[in-house]
Amino acid sequence: MVFKRRDRRPILQTLLDFLWPRGGWTRAFHYVKHRLHRLPGSPEFIGRGIWAGVFVCFTPLFGLHFVLAILISRIVKGSVLASLLATFVGNPLTFLPIGVISLKTGHFLLGTMFDERVEKSLVRKFTEAWGDLWHNFVSLFSDQRADWHALLRFHEEVFFPYLVGGIIPGIIAASVAYYLSVPVIRAYQKRRAGRLKSKLDALRKKALHRSKKKKDEIR
Repeated sequence: MVFKRRDRRPILQTLLDFLWPRGGWTRAFHYVKHRLHRLPGSPEFIGRGIWAGVFVCFTPLFGLHFVLAILISRIVKGSVLASLLATFVGNPLTFLPIGVISLKTGHFLLGTMFDERVEKSLVRKFTEAWGDLWHNFVSLFSDQRADWHALLRFHEEVFFPYLVGGIIPGIIAASVAYYLSVPVIRAYQKRRAGRLKSKLDALRKKALHRSKKKKDEIR
């Protein structure tokens, strides 16, 4: 298994590693790139998986990116593992610019106004929406009154424009990732196959040499 760990990490450590992986995001990027290169399948098959993983990073369905990546990779007939690895394009360093681009595009397509303050309050709006959800859930078991104000405002100002606006930049970014990754993966696979062939040839020559040497000793 690609993602299976022998040691189970505490939940807090898992969260900290997500926000800032050990060794930093540069090392994490090289790790993902290395894994993508070594995945089985044709470059196009892996590339379609990368397309799916990058595309879902432009959706506001946080927490469901892995599930969406699997579904879309199945639809486009791409590598599921490649799609899961490619979701790391969406990370704490890229979520804000991705969100702002998607929101601006969504408000433009919907003909609504984009509040420039959204860029600074995006995290706060997500927090308020989750707060509303939690408060309303608790109200089911208490005498508190449900309040949907922040959640409705979040849907109108953030979620729906984000959902609509993420489609076009998502397709563009995913397509760029596909056309950049396919030739790189193809070159890597050819180079790796060449190295493997050289090693096999060397082992055959060594085995023939040993066989010939034994025959000479018997004579």
